[in-house]
Amino acid sequence: MDKKPLLIDSGNAFTEAGLVHRVLEPNTAAPRPTVVMLHGHLGNEEVMWIFAQTLPPDWLVIAPRAIIPVSENSYTWLPRTENEWPSLEQFGGAVSAVTHFIHALPKLYHADRNRIYLMGFSQGAAVAFATAISQPGWIKGIASLVGFMPLGVESAVTKAALSNLPVFMAVGTQDERIPLAVAQASAEAARAMGAFLEYREYETGHKLNAEGMRKLKNWWAERIQFG
Repeated sequence: MDKKPLLIDSGNAFTEAGLVHRVLEPNTAAPRPTVVMLHGHLGNEEVMWIFAQTLPPDWLVIAPRAIIPVSENSYTWLPRTENEWPSLEQFGGAVSAVTHFIHALPKLYHADRNRIYLMGFSQGAAVAFATAISQPGWIKGIASLVGFMPLGVESAVTKAALSNLPVFMAVGTQDERIPLAVAQASAEAARAMGAFLEYREYETGHKLNAEGMRKLKNWWAERIQFG
């Protein structure tokens, strides 16, 4: 990555977007295909850029900071409770903030409103799913990296809320934070909502290994061809 993502923590763009964020603008004409990268619990707008190397080089890439400060340089979309998985309803505040943020992107950065994708890590993946469920038609695809689906999505299943949505799920079979059973149940929920799901398990912990990174890059390349 030759250019460094620009930090936006003040000024008009921050005010309109509503979240501190880093943005990497391509030297391409508008409107631009866009990926919003959502970090996990205790992360920030800096940590997702390792995954930007898997993205098409001429796309707009943006990473917002989560809404709740935990400690210096650590933020969360939702306070984490041990041994309790959050519900779709509990992600309401995060969904509201991310939705507002996404809707500001066409004006601020010439994002293509018809080609906005989400890529979330861990808790950020749950936010991505919750946002797509609440904003049908606005999200073009989701990459879920060692993440999970919120609980309480029965009505979303009934409505086929993710119908034909391309979804990539990378799961660690040795993940100490997202148990394999939870990840597998999340995949089944995505399928039940109608997602066009590519599900991959890797012999790794709470991270994406080299094989997963290669597959993720291939999945993003397919989005250029198939959308």
